[in-house]
Amino acid sequence: MTESGYDYFTTNRVAERAGVSIGSLYQYFPNKESLLFALAEHHANEMMRLAQHYLDPLGEISNRSILEVLQQIIKAAVAVHAVNPKLHRVLHEQVPHSEVMRELDQAKMENVLRSFLAHRRDQLQPENLDLTVFIIERTIRSLIYGALIDRPELLKTGELEQELLALLSNYLLKK
Repeated sequence: MTESGYDYFTTNRVAERAGVSIGSLYQYFPNKESLLFALAEHHANEMMRLAQHYLDPLGEISNRSILEVLQQIIKAAVAVHAVNPKLHRVLHEQVPHSEVMRELDQAKMENVLRSFLAHRRDQLQPENLDLTVFIIERTIRSLIYGALIDRPELLKTGELEQELLALLSNYLLKK
């Protein structure tokens, strides 16, 4: 699917590539949509495991600075978007009902940000917590996704992470 896109993703091609009969494939996946959902779910779970790998070292985040937490969230977001970027792009751009993927992508980041920032309101420049979480999450996701599409080399150098951290820390922190 990553090479030819969603329109050419068929159960016949999947069965052929997997080296199984179409009947065997249909025993597990009754149609293209169920196969696609399983693929998207597997990809999302893979991304969540990787994100957790980056977020777990934070331990009890209430003892961490805003910059430390933000830096780890950015690292996690960059890392998860680097997991099979071709598949990620197809799932987000070509697959109908890809809202499921978008929701899976952002749920963890939003929850971590909201719970953490709620306890740091006195250090924050913006006053509306929900809007702040929305802006941070969308900024991270949009810039990383843009790099994934237009400048994938930026996901490897660390420079994008540094610039995102500088941008968001200027937005977030009181002077």
